[in-house]
Parts: sequence; C-alpha cells; structure tokens
Amino acid sequence: MERFNVLVVDDEVDFLETIVKRLRDRNLEVTGVDSGAKALQLIEEQEFDVVVLDVRMPGLDGIDTLKELKKKAPLTEVIMLTGHASVESGIQGMQLGAFDYVMKPMPLDELLDKMRQAYERKVIQSR
Repeated sequence: MERFNVLVVDDEVDFLETIVKRLRDRNLEVTGVDSGAKALQLIEEQEFDVVVLDVRMPGLDGIDTLKELKKKAPLTEVIMLTGHASVESGIQGMQLGAFDYVMKPMPLDELLDKMRQAYERKVIQSR
C-alpha cells in the first residue's frame, strides 16, 4: 500500500492511541491529537493527506474543525467519525466538504478502505 500521511483527531484518548497504533502497524504515517484546536495548529505546521475527525468533541467540535481545516488545507481529505447519535453530523460534514463518514466502532479494514479512497481523490485533485 502506498504510504500517506494521516491525522487522527479524537478526544477519547484510549480510542485515539489504539487507532494510531493499529494504523502505524499497517505502515502508515500517523499522527494523533485529542482536540480540534491541536489539529488546526498541526495543519499549519505540516501537510496531511487524510484527516480522520471525530464529530463529537468538547470545545471545537468536528464540524467547526472541518470548516477551519478546509480553509487552511482545502485539498486535505477528511473522514468524519460519528456515533449513532451523530449520523446527521456526518452528513452535514460531507455537505461541508468531508470525503465520507464512518460509524464508530468500525472495522479497521473499512476505515482503511475509506482512507485509501480519500487519498486517491486527493492525488487526483492535486494534479
């Protein structure tokens, strides 16, 4: 699999640490942060191909983070992570430019497939 740079944003630290480790085990470049504010700061410092972004976070939620992220890095593809109660937020995220959304908990292979598709779209749009 082609290596691409991923940012995972989730305030649930256990989930964040687990998903970052599992993606690194799949030979991806992965950075994890626990807030939208930290994600936006990192986006200014380095380029990410794909961002996996939790919808429900304290402070700057996923939708507000997505809006700001798309202003700073419009070609970065974003996959929204939603729980059952926030499917509408996932759909709203897609209306605001997210590539897709996945329901938590999700099989890792499903997330990887979405990430690959998002990365391929970024490559095409970058040409």
